[in-house]
Amino acid sequence: MSKNLRLNDFQPEEEYVYLTYSLKNNKKEESKILLENYKILLHKALDWLWDRTRIERKEVKKGKKATKIKITLPKKKEVYKVFRDELEKINNLASHYVDKAISDAYSILRGWKRRAEKGQASLRKPRLKKVYVRVKSTLRKVEGEEVRITVRPFEYVTFSWSHKWFSRRVEGLELGEPIIKEDKVHLPFRYKLPWFTPLDFLSIDSNLYTLDAYDGDKFVTFSLKELYSLKFGMELKRSKIQSFASKHGRKGKVLMEKYSHRERNRVLHYVHKFVNKLLEMYPLTMFAVEKLNKQEMFRDANDKLSKRISRTVWRTIHRVLKYKAPLYGSFLKEVNPHLTSKSCPRCGWVSRKVGRTFHCERCGFTLDRQLNASLNIYLKMCGFPHLFFTPTGSRWVGVIPLKGRRGMSGAMPRDSSEAQRLRIDIKYYEIL
Repeated sequence: MSKNLRLNDFQPEEEYVYLTYSLKNNKKEESKILLENYKILLHKALDWLWDRTRIERKEVKKGKKATKIKITLPKKKEVYKVFRDELEKINNLASHYVDKAISDAYSILRGWKRRAEKGQASLRKPRLKKVYVRVKSTLRKVEGEEVRITVRPFEYVTFSWSHKWFSRRVEGLELGEPIIKEDKVHLPFRYKLPWFTPLDFLSIDSNLYTLDAYDGDKFVTFSLKELYSLKFGMELKRSKIQSFASKHGRKGKVLMEKYSHRERNRVLHYVHKFVNKLLEMYPLTMFAVEKLNKQEMFRDANDKLSKRISRTVWRTIHRVLKYKAPLYGSFLKEVNPHLTSKSCPRCGWVSRKVGRTFHCERCGFTLDRQLNASLNIYLKMCGFPHLFFTPTGSRWVGVIPLKGRRGMSGAMPRDSSEAQRLRIDIKYYEIL
């Protein structure tokens, strides 16, 4: 099968990819001045914009009477100069923080506007619970493994990442806009995406216990049973803690948060190790994954299957793979999963009911359902139709397996290897 694809299909959408690392805020006293003054500035900006925000209610007749909410924010270009002058009167920080407060206030109100017009938020002024500061590039200076942030003219606060666990990883990366919180400082480093076409292609079908992939020459199965077991075990613990938390108030709530954080951290640790090993095995690769929606899956599934689906972390794997892939010269593309396991990759026939094995009643093509899905994802990624026309007529496009479905007796021997305790089964198929 040809791999000559259009270069435009793989041009990166963003110029940079960001990797964020966290530091403990050891300069709480110095950063407290910045956070408190910025909070006052942001509150003033929100109050100023709120006084000039219009909320209109209109009755719409569609069967039953309904009320439509229309919210109009003041245009930034029209009020910017007056707005900035008002904030400068109370500003005790560098003047660049005034511009940042204006941008943040508009961002908060635009988010509130979207939710309020859909009926998902009240029509009261949004309140600030915790304030953080995203420092503009004009207010920070990098010196070796330290970043110096301007608070006021000739007044600075410095954070260092020397001797930290991630210090070696950021060599050659450029520091973005640091985010300062009360207890932590987040450092986003950016990496410029390379402009070239990937050499290899890998399509991945996400299933409950496995990731079934096809790379154009062979099928590869990644076992996720260990991750599924981890989620299942943490779910049993969480159910016991929930019953304890319902009787012990605040103490139970704190314990529940502790175990929720523990579960999330263990899952992320496992996913990062898996993705790192996958990218080491497949550098310079275009990955194709399904654009999955769990909510729609829950509607079509029974209670037992819904519980199993809830233990999966497909989107987390896809998200981590998407932002780490450019570091290895790879990219990720999402494709529509519609009918990937029910359609024939050779002739395009769609089966109404598919069991463990897909069988095409038109051309006789037979293959494991999950491997068939990965094959169809590969065809969607490459943009190949099931049928294309030539001067002499029509011709089918697809693959023919040497042996039948997975686990069939007499199949070719497997080449198994370990990747961070994940079993990888490789099967060889002939390409048509």
